Amino acid sequence: MRVATAVRHWNDIASAMIKAIFWDNDGVLVDTERLYFQATQAVMATAGVTLTQAQYVELFMVQGGGGWHLVAEQGYSSAEVERLRDTRNARYSAMLDQEHLVIEGVHDVLRSLHGNYAMGIVTSSRTDHFNRIHRQTKLLPYFDFVLTRSDYAQSKPHPEPYLLAIARSGFAPDECVVIEDSERGLAAATAAGLKCFVVPNALTKGGKFVGAHNVLTRIAELPPALG
Repeated sequence: MRVATAVRHWNDIASAMIKAIFWDNDGVLVDTERLYFQATQAVMATAGVTLTQAQYVELFMVQGGGGWHLVAEQGYSSAEVERLRDTRNARYSAMLDQEHLVIEGVHDVLRSLHGNYAMGIVTSSRTDHFNRIHRQTKLLPYFDFVLTRSDYAQSKPHPEPYLLAIARSGFAPDECVVIEDSERGLAAATAAGLKCFVVPNALTKGGKFVGAHNVLTRIAELPPALG
């Protein structure tokens, strides 16, 4: 009886240690990464650049610097590259209105965690894209705060977005965990001193997630993993 009581006490302490969850958005909550890739690929093709999926993953999802230098190398000026980026953003925005975006299982997981943890979204998405994505997802009521690209100076893999999330949550780093799908997101989380659960998507499933606290195959595995 004493052993059982001690085990329950330890489980209570372990569960209480995690008080806040910081979620990446694209590829974790919503299936938008593939649309961003498709829009970028299509627009770069008009400039004579064939952007492969492997290149996109490395440049955008591992390094985090983007691939517009490939267009500049074709002789396009900075102003012309910026116009192409604007075209890509408009194309991506239009694509967001055409599909159901919420990843399977996300609503159920968020519903089960809501009220038990403080939760925030920490995304590299532009604010206008983020707002467009969540027009009809009905996910935002589960979250206590949102940080988009306009809220910080250095994007992932820099730790600034997650350092800001820690400050916003009011909890210590060892009381917070991150849910990510990419190597650059994992790098940002670990650099901020946070444990990171990785849920790879179709684009990132071949990634090297060294340093992840846990790598899951689908989001439904998260609630028991937290325990």
